[in-house]
Amino acid sequence: MDSAEPTSSSMQTAPRAARRAVGEALDEYFELDPAFVEDVAAALRTGDRDRVRGMVGELHYADMADLLERLDQEDRRLLVDAIRESFNPDVLPELATEVRDEVMDALGFEDLAYALRELDSDDAVYVAGKLDPAEREQLLARMPPDSRKLIEQGLAYGESSAGRLAQRELVAVPAYWTVGETIDFLRSGRKTPEKFYAVFVVDPRHRPIGVVELHRVLKAKRPEFMRDLIDPEIDLIPTDMDREEVAYLFRQRDLAAAPVVDKSGRLIGQITIDDVVDIIEEEAGADILKMAGVRAEEDASLYRNIMSTAQSRFIWLVINLATAFLAASVIGVFEDSIAKLSALAVLMPICASMGGNAGTQTLATVIRSLATRELNAGNVFRVAWKEFFIGTINGFLFAFITGIFAFVWFKDILLGVVIGLAMITNMVAASLSGMAIPVVLEKMGADPADSAVVFLTTVTDCVGFFTFLGLATWILL
Repeated sequence: MDSAEPTSSSMQTAPRAARRAVGEALDEYFELDPAFVEDVAAALRTGDRDRVRGMVGELHYADMADLLERLDQEDRRLLVDAIRESFNPDVLPELATEVRDEVMDALGFEDLAYALRELDSDDAVYVAGKLDPAEREQLLARMPPDSRKLIEQGLAYGESSAGRLAQRELVAVPAYWTVGETIDFLRSGRKTPEKFYAVFVVDPRHRPIGVVELHRVLKAKRPEFMRDLIDPEIDLIPTDMDREEVAYLFRQRDLAAAPVVDKSGRLIGQITIDDVVDIIEEEAGADILKMAGVRAEEDASLYRNIMSTAQSRFIWLVINLATAFLAASVIGVFEDSIAKLSALAVLMPICASMGGNAGTQTLATVIRSLATRELNAGNVFRVAWKEFFIGTINGFLFAFITGIFAFVWFKDILLGVVIGLAMITNMVAASLSGMAIPVVLEKMGADPADSAVVFLTTVTDCVGFFTFLGLATWILL
């Protein structure tokens, strides 16, 4: 009898065959092969659409999005035209904003309306929300009433709210249903989403009374009632909850899906873990960019044109210039001292630079702790003391190192003492500032990631220059 088990060689052959099916488009790390991108671009320019469709036909929608982003503007248009009839709508949410705009323009309103109709409601709302109001109205006018209603309901909520994020497709059953009835309903495919992780049990007013994870439904016996399987510790998400709060709730409770309810408590949708992963990635990236004075949605994009990117970054550079002049004014107070002892001009950037780096380390840690709720009113003073001692320890260590180097370099032991004392002072100030600035900004209702770096740099530069030059003037001159 022939064995039904695959042989070792057949198991190895299958992945190779799959790679050939997609034109060996991916390298071993699931990224697009640059040679593949060049081949697609070459085929597009020669007008060989059949070859193009054969090369990209089996690509995953995320890889197709990467391909569109790597092509230039004209090649993107040609690729969209080539695959128009088989265009996968799931590509749209994966694209960078500027590239998505180009792809949507290439598709046109009719094909775009069809694409949005095929997307999950949360993705359709996300894509439609990126359009100008006039374009959005033209698009919605071409959609079926049911699809249009779902998108308009989502767009009625704030951009960062749970109501905007919620997916309207879900599985909700009454409490009196049995497991068998629920499974039969799921198998029927009537009004069930393409992917789901939980079944929501609702009362006659369509208010959720519990959640049953899918694995519990499958393990239970058919005669059991759904009301007997529900988890009473249900986490309801109001439509006006901020997306960062949603991500925090999922992380704290290890949720895979959670119900979203309106003000009356009625179930209007669900949020799933795949959406939360996107939120965490976007918010983390946005905070990193804000710390550098970059507005994440706009000028961070690699695809935005040069002039608009330069214009949007100008304001932060103006603010940094103002703080630089403030630090320069501190140096100007000690102009005569610098003129008398040129070593001061050589060494003073070291103190300010070390303070800035130490403060940035503390700042990044505190901003992350605020975002994850690890830092709160109950432990803020304990953390402040910790940062004070860290700054003091590192201050003394680097005071010794820089003092030795200054003495060896300039053969002046007092100069080594001066920079050592300045180093201790500035590193302690940097650690405390890196702790205090984001906490104060959050108390004031501002985003610490947005402007904390500017304030921190000002503090470390001014304290570093003033301490070093002031001590030098007092001790050496």
